[in-house]
Amino acid sequence: MNEDESTAQFEQAILPHLDAAYNLARWLTGNDQDAQDVVQDASLRALKFFGGFRGGNSRAWLLTIVRNTFYNWLEKNRPREVSTAGDEELQTMEDPSVDPALLLARSSNIEAVRSAIAELPVEFREIVVLRELEECSYKEISDVAGVPIGTVMSRLARARKQLQEILTSKPETGGRP
Repeated sequence: MNEDESTAQFEQAILPHLDAAYNLARWLTGNDQDAQDVVQDASLRALKFFGGFRGGNSRAWLLTIVRNTFYNWLEKNRPREVSTAGDEELQTMEDPSVDPALLLARSSNIEAVRSAIAELPVEFREIVVLRELEECSYKEISDVAGVPIGTVMSRLARARKQLQEILTSKPETGGRP
């Protein structure tokens, strides 16, 4: 395959998913400039390693690269934010009597929802963004995050629980992304 064919295949497979890549990066980084930097770096990595892409879900492949690029960027630029949920958060079970998705759908305050999502730990925030905003399947999220589907489901449940707590405990919140 010549370089022109390879470039055309890359553009056909990857370019349609740049909005999703930016959306994920924007939510993970918290601002436009950093998100652009992460997506640019991820796009360059995707181009560099496109020869190793064996077909399949190009969106999940690109989002995986964006996610990995973000974590590399995070370690370099904000090392204090690289952490996992505490044990007490891992033990918290979701209360099925209140559906956070309904709380989000009914919320008239978009800024409060954005702020609540921005407050989530990064490993929960990425799962919420991929599932609720990018409408990825559990399998796609599993592939992107490199974790089992059960972990995706568990993180999503905990993230929804935290969103519920944030949205019900703060009548007004400031505007973060």
